[in-house]
This record gives sequence, structure tokens and C-alpha cells, in this order.
Amino acid sequence: MTVDIPASGRTLLDRLERLPLSRPHLMLLLIGGLGIAFDGMDGSLVSYLLPAVKPLWHLAPWQIGLVGSSLLIGILVGALSAGIVGDAIGRRKVMMYALALYCFATLIAAFAPSWELFFGARIVAGVGVGAEAAIIPAFIAEFIPARSRGLLVGAVAGFFSAGYVVSALLGRLFVPAFGNGWRVAQVLTALPVLMLLWWRRGLPESPRWLIQQGRYAEAGAVVDALEDAVRASGKVVPPVPAQAPQTTLSVPRATKPGAGLILMWRDGLARRTAVLWLLWISITFAFYGFFTWIPTLLVERDLTISKSLSYALLITVAQIPGYYTGAYLNERLDRKWTIAFYLTAGSVSALLMANAGSNGQLLVYGILLSFFMNGTYAGLYAYTPEVYPTAIRATGMGTASAVGRLGGISAPILIGVLFTSIGFLGVFSMIAAALLLGALAILTLGLSTRGRQLEDLDPDYAVAHNSVGVAEVAN
Repeated sequence: MTVDIPASGRTLLDRLERLPLSRPHLMLLLIGGLGIAFDGMDGSLVSYLLPAVKPLWHLAPWQIGLVGSSLLIGILVGALSAGIVGDAIGRRKVMMYALALYCFATLIAAFAPSWELFFGARIVAGVGVGAEAAIIPAFIAEFIPARSRGLLVGAVAGFFSAGYVVSALLGRLFVPAFGNGWRVAQVLTALPVLMLLWWRRGLPESPRWLIQQGRYAEAGAVVDALEDAVRASGKVVPPVPAQAPQTTLSVPRATKPGAGLILMWRDGLARRTAVLWLLWISITFAFYGFFTWIPTLLVERDLTISKSLSYALLITVAQIPGYYTGAYLNERLDRKWTIAFYLTAGSVSALLMANAGSNGQLLVYGILLSFFMNGTYAGLYAYTPEVYPTAIRATGMGTASAVGRLGGISAPILIGVLFTSIGFLGVFSMIAAALLLGALAILTLGLSTRGRQLEDLDPDYAVAHNSVGVAEVAN
């Protein structure tokens, strides 16, 4: 089912696209990025909480495993449900509800009297985290002009690495400091969310989603406010470009919640979805396999535990420049080529690490692998929402993120099972193969999106208005 957007709606889209990058866009980046940071922060924090809760509740190995996987279980559910709900009721509501859910559940976990309640609260917190991570890239992409979209959405993804670093600091400073340090650390992750919730009170709904819903007056008010904010920042607002010859824009509309799960496998989108799922699985498999096991694997290479943790910290910090160089190259190389470059370079780094002959080489190649894997995420977070129409953009982003988490859940388990038989060389060869598979997929089947308006990437619109070639539509 499609909906025809009249010329007035298309004019609103043109008004959005011609705005110069300025303070209101950067504020959206900051507000959205802080939500992404909680994904990285809470996901990493569990590794510091487990040593404290294990003796407290006398946890057996299977219970430790459940607690360790609790957040990922919740994230998978949250990412999938957020996309479906976000296409149905709007991006802003999901972002607000997800933050509130995360905050509430994290505080429950902080004061949990038993491991069962702690485990359940961590799953619920994961639902909130997963929903935030899935909905924010789609939300941000729908505000940013095509010429800057790759840079800003990639930069938003970079907040994930900041969350990782903050969790490391919280884990080192508070968890071992005193008996209830693990509770304090969780409270400290929840309290800033309350401030962010207050900050988001005036957050606008996506004008593209409002237009797609036929709510043109509300979309116009959002665009008016954005233009006023651009002028207030000291930037000149260019005139609205002349109207294109066509007077309407036909775009798909999901008929009911969940319909996007079917629409994203229809002609013109099926190949895009298959490539995205493969990309998300390959990079998330490699990422979680690497960062979950790297301290242990370094110890296996005869490093002391202390030196192993120091190496792991340096390798983790390398995430930050990886993200932001990837975001920069999004607008220089195009998302497709950025993703392919970082995946290929990451694969080479993994192979070099597998064959490292000294501890110094281990550290250098580990830093490079961390750098390139996170640069891949900067491209992927920008690319994923671009390849879907507005009606199913959040569903497409959410399902890709959820499917990717399956790779994240399976990688630590698979490495744990196979390590004794394949060793250090085998583990990193497996990581290299996963990254190389993703690179080949995006190179052969990927879509170029740099500088193209979101509506122009819709295959139905492209066919109807002959705005791109047949080969591009097929991708």
C-alpha cells in the first residue's frame, strides 16, 4: 500500500534538505548520541558486576552465564520491538519510553535482593537499551540533509565507544572500592538518564514520519521551528528550491504494526535486507567475540593478568578514533566503500594478530583491529536507515540490529567451545573470515547512498520517477 505525498509535503522535505548544518542539528546529535552511549556503557558494565555478585549470591557457572547474557537478551527484544513500534507510533515516543524503561529497570537491578530479580531487571534494562540503539539512527537520519547525513549519523554511533570507556572507569573506581560498589555503579548509570529524559521533553517528532502519516501541519511546525533555530544560530537559511515537475511523491505505507517485516523482503528491498543482515551478523560476531575474550586470550599468550587488562584497555580506547574517522569517511568515500574498507582492514588486522610474534605486535594489531571494527559501525549505523523507506525505516534498522545481536550472543559461546581445539590462531582467523565475508557482501551487492535524499533511495520512487539507473534500483 502506498500513500501519495502532495506537493506541500514535498516542499517540507526540500526545506529540510536545504538547511545548512548548524547548532540544532548538533543538538540532535548530542541528545541521540547520549542514548547510544548507554548501550555501550551498560553492555560493558556487566563484566565488572559479575565478580561482585557471584560470591554475594553464591552463583553457579550456569547462573553466571545467564546473568552475563541477560542484557543481550533484552537488547535483542528491544531492538526488534522498537523498530516495529517506532514505525507505528513515531520515533520520539519510543525514544522517551525506552529511556524511562532503562532507568527504572537499572535502579531495580541496583537494589535487587536476589539474583533472580537482578537477572530479570537486567533483561528489562536491555530492552530499553536495545530500543534506544535501534530507533536513534533512524530518527537522526530523518533530520539531517543528505550532504551531511553520513557524517552525523556515523558520529552518533561513536558515542557507543564513549559508553564503553565510562563503564570501564565506573567498574574500576566503584565496584571494588566497597561492598556495595556494584550497586552504586548501576545507580550512577541510571541517574544521568533522568536528566536526559528532562532534556528530551522538547524533542520534536521526525518530520518525515509525520509527513508519511499525512500529518502535514505538525510536520510544518517542526520544520518552521528548525529553520528558526538555524537562523538563531547565525546561519543563513537558503531559499526553497524550485518544485520538481512531479506534484506527488508515492511512498510505501505499512498498513499495520509489524507489516514492515514483510515489506522489507519485497522486490527492490529484499537484496538490501539480506546484505544488511549479513553485515550486522559478521561485524557483531567479530566485535563481541574479540572484546569478550581478548583479556583471556592475551593471558593464553603468556601475558600476566595485569598486563592483559592494560592491553585490553588500550585496545578498547582505540574504538573512539575508529568511529570518528569512519564517520568522516562516510562523506568522502560513501558509506558502501567506507564499510568495505574498514571490514577489509579489520580482517587483515585479525590475521596479523593471529600471527603476531611478540607482545608489542599483539598490542599494535589489537589496537588496529579495534579501530577498524568500530569504524565499520560508523558506516553501518549511517547506511542501515538510509536503504529503507520512511514507513519501515525503524523496523528495518531494528531488525538488522536485532539479527546482529545473534552474532554477538553466539560468538563468545562458539569461541569458548572451539578455543581448546583451534587455539589463538584459529580464533583470530575465524574473526578475520567473518569480517572479510561482510566486506565481499557490501562490495558486490551494496548500494551507494552518499549525497542522495532519503526519498530518492526508495526503489518504488526511483522507478516511478526514473531518478536512478536500473542497476541501482536492483541493489
